[in-house]
Amino acid sequence: MLHGDLLGERARLTPTATALVEAGSGRRYTYAELDSRATAWARLLRGLGLAAGETAGLLCGNRVDFLDVFFAAGKSGVVLVPLNTRLAAPELEQIVRDSGMRVLIHDGGLADTVRRLKERVELDAWVALDEPLNGDRPAGALLSAQGDGAFEGVRPAPEDLHCLLYTSGTTGNPKGVMIPHRMVTWNGYNTVVCWQLTADDVSPIFTPLYHAGGLGAFLIPIFTVGGTIVLHEHFDAEEVWTTIERERCTVVLGVPTIWKMLADSPAFRTADLSHLRWLISGGAPLPPSLIDRYRERGVVLRQGYGLTEAGVNCFAMTDRDAWERPGSIGKPLMFTEARIVDADGHELPAGEVGELLLRGPHLSSGYWRNPGATAAAYDREGWFHTGDLARRDGEGFFYIAGRLTEMFISGGVNIHPAEVESALGEHPAVAEAAVVGIPHPTWGEVGVALVVPRTGTSPSSHELATFLETRIAPYKIPKRFVLVGEIPRTAYGKVKRAGLIRRLAREGEGR
Repeated sequence: MLHGDLLGERARLTPTATALVEAGSGRRYTYAELDSRATAWARLLRGLGLAAGETAGLLCGNRVDFLDVFFAAGKSGVVLVPLNTRLAAPELEQIVRDSGMRVLIHDGGLADTVRRLKERVELDAWVALDEPLNGDRPAGALLSAQGDGAFEGVRPAPEDLHCLLYTSGTTGNPKGVMIPHRMVTWNGYNTVVCWQLTADDVSPIFTPLYHAGGLGAFLIPIFTVGGTIVLHEHFDAEEVWTTIERERCTVVLGVPTIWKMLADSPAFRTADLSHLRWLISGGAPLPPSLIDRYRERGVVLRQGYGLTEAGVNCFAMTDRDAWERPGSIGKPLMFTEARIVDADGHELPAGEVGELLLRGPHLSSGYWRNPGATAAAYDREGWFHTGDLARRDGEGFFYIAGRLTEMFISGGVNIHPAEVESALGEHPAVAEAAVVGIPHPTWGEVGVALVVPRTGTSPSSHELATFLETRIAPYKIPKRFVLVGEIPRTAYGKVKRAGLIRRLAREGEGR
């Protein structure tokens, strides 16, 4: 199995096939053209004095340069650290120091953040993709100076690192997930096989490339099979529907928040969707009401599942499965083992909720310079403890029930927010909902539901509680309902629960 130069191998096989389309400009790149660009960047990384195994940072939005540097890292053996473009300078400083990066490549749209970061850290080189700041080295001039002679790439071992992907840090400080070349390659192969992707597939990416989801679904799998990626600089519902129609996209990844915004767009009612094979949602539980809205347009919307630590694509299902089992994430991919266990590690029978454990070649190597966190998540038998609660039905289909850290205990009984949120989502006046547990002097914790009402509605607490009485057990019904304009989420749709809990707890104390 070859590792490291995925793009080079694809360019060797189908050099003239269209690899990438820029959604904004319409510019198209063949695999040969992208490979040439990535080779030039690999030469540049070497020219900056970076050896295989050393780290370089990339602070960059969705643009072709991101792909250039990502695949250049594979060719050169440099370990790439893609940085979250939404982070402030103090947050980036923590990652820069933890990763040990010597070089940072950045784009002009983040100039203010880079200026502040320069005041906090010193690096060997700052490389500007656009207009250089004081002390920057311009990428264009550096690339020209490298020439276009032969480049002798490295052949990394399977466990050598391709990149470090830092977790969002919603429950603590970000941790660097070590992504080896073996994991990148396996993600491509197994997703293609189990999701049945083909060279005819066209997929838009409008989620951030710095995130594992942007890279693993669908960039790497589509490039593995030789299909086409349409790259958006950012998410815009009208532009996405226009792109899907114009480029005749076939498979699309989004998160629940994005799928809702796309369904609410006027273009959703008129767009030609005949070429779509299926859509898939990840990052957070998918409300059944959204599945129904896409079903009305004749489109299958699947629920996916994955984590940065586990290759982002861990389960699969057919279109028929998606129709018949809304809410299921499907069955584990080939050579992926999955177990549901209780707090003592004993495997649970079908129907019972417990922690989901995964094992297989799609797992990462642990957390960068953090043996304690690695030992806590990856056990001695090779199982990764996801921290997600799930159940399995009698036919082997899995369902996510929430996060262990999201679960709260009220009066000694476990309550899983995802179950309550799903039930609330069935109310015709509820656009979306988030449930959290806050401290209570009698019950330990009680549930509070934040509800975004649909336009023109204002459901009362009594109305919502009464609606839930026929759908979930009485002890699961939130004690408070708060109507809000929006629910704070990460870029990939996860509810920022820690901040909500603190805020609601303070508000409760003042009541």
